[in-house]
Amino acid sequence: MPQRPLIGITGLVTRYIDPPHLPMVSLNERYVRAVATAGGAPLIIAPGLDVESLTEMFERLDGILLSGGGDMDPAFYGEAPHPAVYEVNPDRDRAEVQLARWAVEREKPVMSICRGIQVFNVALGGSLIQDIPSQVPSALTHMFDAKTVARNHIAHTIQIDPGTQLRALIGSERANVNSWHHQSIKHVAPALKVTACAPDGVIEAVEIPDHRFSVAVQWHPEWLYDQQPEMLRLFEGLVRATR
Repeated sequence: MPQRPLIGITGLVTRYIDPPHLPMVSLNERYVRAVATAGGAPLIIAPGLDVESLTEMFERLDGILLSGGGDMDPAFYGEAPHPAVYEVNPDRDRAEVQLARWAVEREKPVMSICRGIQVFNVALGGSLIQDIPSQVPSALTHMFDAKTVARNHIAHTIQIDPGTQLRALIGSERANVNSWHHQSIKHVAPALKVTACAPDGVIEAVEIPDHRFSVAVQWHPEWLYDQQPEMLRLFEGLVRATR
């Protein structure tokens, strides 16, 4: 029986305040299930690993998935933090920026989701809109109240450019997506091509032309893969590219 490709998924640190516990490395189970359903063997990458440990882990992985989570430290793209910036973890930022750069340099398949697309862009020299509601007042609602809105709620459509990895995977010029982000790409990194936008112009996907696999999306396909076949194809594309 052939071995499943080993897909490293970046985790985050969860801190419990009451009662007090040590910080825990965690990851939403939906990422793990999506990768496994697509045929990969998921492995959680702890944030804050030293360079030597991160290097050894990267060498063993067949593919990388940069997951969602809190905001990047704006210092990584030369800006002061907006008051709306939250859950900054510079150790996670450093590790994910390094993983993104290595994946590009070594042509290792990499998929990036929500925060992941932002990290991918910054790692390659781009910058971010730090708070869509206050900095892009004409934008659609891209962030909702998690207590009242389901994670798989379809927020808007996206328009996908032809001739892109994303278009080949989705199989259509439009797709319906959910939306759970208050930041987005501002200046696009030189190596990246914008492949999809929301109706308000917010960038929803980028990739590196001619890279083995470098699909980065702003929405959360891990919450849609079991109800929209085209979203599962994103994860299948990542796993297939490792072979």
